[in-house]
Amino acid sequence: MIKLPEIDELESRPIAVIGMGTMGRRLAARFATRGGEVRAYDSNQRVADEGAAYARETVADACKTIPGATPGRIVTAPDLASAVRDAWLVVEAVAEKPDLKTALFGEFDRLAPPGAILATNSSSYKSSEVIGKVTRPERVLNMHFYLPKLRSVELMTCGKTDEAYIHFLKETLPRWGFAPYVAMKESTGLIFNRVWAAIKREAIQVIAEGIATPEDVDALFREVLATEASPFRLMDQVGLDVVLDIEDHYAAERPGLPVEARELLRRYVAQGKLGVKTGSGFYDYPKP
Repeated sequence: MIKLPEIDELESRPIAVIGMGTMGRRLAARFATRGGEVRAYDSNQRVADEGAAYARETVADACKTIPGATPGRIVTAPDLASAVRDAWLVVEAVAEKPDLKTALFGEFDRLAPPGAILATNSSSYKSSEVIGKVTRPERVLNMHFYLPKLRSVELMTCGKTDEAYIHFLKETLPRWGFAPYVAMKESTGLIFNRVWAAIKREAIQVIAEGIATPEDVDALFREVLATEASPFRLMDQVGLDVVLDIEDHYAAERPGLPVEARELLRRYVAQGKLGVKTGSGFYDYPKP
């Protein structure tokens, strides 16, 4: 029988954020807006310290966007066991490497309290792909957040998740200013990223076939949809190596996808043109 956290425990018990890169440090700041404790952990101590420092510097700004928010504590945990001890929620935000995630979730399952919710921020991999070492998969799920605003969050079962956990998160996450959406069944990419993947793939296909330039595709996209976002600029921000990894994962599940988009991405990656982080991708940028 599952035991959900009590509402009054949500601020008295810590939240653990594992992986303090771009997403993890922002999540740490957001989860520290209810006055409680967030424990930040990364296997790279420098990244852990820098991520926690970023979260401390930005938590006050995050509070300004959430009614009734107040800054809490953000501490750097010395090891994984310390990070998840007594936590009611453990959020994994490490690199998109399924073997790494599988090993981590095995450790979460062993070290975290029996009722703790174990969530992966991944949209590239279903949580069912990382529970190979988990003995209590009913508390594991995808909980994918979106940059830059960190408001939208998608919840998705691992195939064995107890629906009570998903309902609990849908009801409680708005306390931190999140807007939760539930995928009703397993789906690589969950909801938005699955649709977005199709847009990215077709945009790359258009330039691979010589139909248009990235500049024209982006300009037309912004004009028609009246948005500042555009496919090639956003892919450059994410990193074309990451975009390629995601596309390869989709293709492994759906062998009928066209290959031209992936072939073009491989040429860019082979040339070291990964986007903003290398100073060149579909566009040129200042050297990082």
